[in-house]
Amino acid sequence: MKKVIEIKNVDINLYHSIIKNFLPEDIIDIHTHVFIKEHHLINQENNARLARWPERVAEENPIEDLIETYQLMFPGKKVSPLIFAYPMNLKYIELANKYIENCCRNNSQCYGLLLTKPEWDEFFLEEQLLSGGFYGTKVYLNFAPQGIPKNEISIFDFLPHHQLTLLNKRGMIVMLHIPRDNRLKDPINLMQIIEIEKKYPDIKLIIAHVGRAYCREDIGNAFEVLSVTNNVLFDFSANTNQSVFEHLIKSVGVKRILFGSDLPITRMRMKRICESGTYINIIPKGLYGDISDDKHMREVEGEEAGQLSFFLFEEIMAFQKAAVATHLKDNDIEDIFFNNARRILSI
Repeated sequence: MKKVIEIKNVDINLYHSIIKNFLPEDIIDIHTHVFIKEHHLINQENNARLARWPERVAEENPIEDLIETYQLMFPGKKVSPLIFAYPMNLKYIELANKYIENCCRNNSQCYGLLLTKPEWDEFFLEEQLLSGGFYGTKVYLNFAPQGIPKNEISIFDFLPHHQLTLLNKRGMIVMLHIPRDNRLKDPINLMQIIEIEKKYPDIKLIIAHVGRAYCREDIGNAFEVLSVTNNVLFDFSANTNQSVFEHLIKSVGVKRILFGSDLPITRMRMKRICESGTYINIIPKGLYGDISDDKHMREVEGEEAGQLSFFLFEEIMAFQKAAVATHLKDNDIEDIFFNNARRILSI
């Protein structure tokens, strides 16, 4: 049977020389997508609001593939995931959520978030959360009303107050992929993040991907503005920027940082660079189809291509460098990769 990913010598060398000893034995992955292709037909209208390149990595990621990926990438480690569907077509959202529910009912080391529509009322949302055993919600900007231009979408357009009120009452998780081209530094995003913490203090709000601050220029004065917060959490999934990680660690401390993989996207073979504030994924030529119209993708070949490992390894190695630069200790790393997630999941 074909393995879900190919492990090359470059991957083995990086894992054993850098990654293995950096990671704790037990890991909780707070950010993973699990879905089957029958639920993943792309809605082009919704998809226009999202980056296009992640679609090139995997047409599906059933729970069996996720578990195999962990075993291949992290031999000797025990990884437990928080999983949720991938938001490509609202037509299949109920089926996608049911698949997540069933995965977690059949795997005691798996925890689920509910993919939500902003138009759901609080009664329907509560019934879905409780009947499915979900730990909270995963909300997406592409589910905001279609009449709103992409860069004018606000958090409350896809995470409405009536849902926040319920989630606060239940003390649940909200996994938030923030909108708008200015990402973490956007003043409206920052204002609304602070508003959520003040109005809904019992919500466990996770800002995914460090607020999509993939380049140093995406930070702006965000951490200074967010210094008034005490509870907002950040995962660093699908982010490889050491400088951003250092700012995050210095600004919020280790108790509010969570490891997430964003699998299956981070199975991609790549290295990320920033040019003039724009992130670019360096990938092997021909591996991910025609990328000529994607400003975030650039191909290389030959020896340079042969040295490219997994996106997820790049993420972890960048965080390892930031951890060294900020003098984190082993117990800090264990908090970030395991204990903090265990605390917010109450497990």
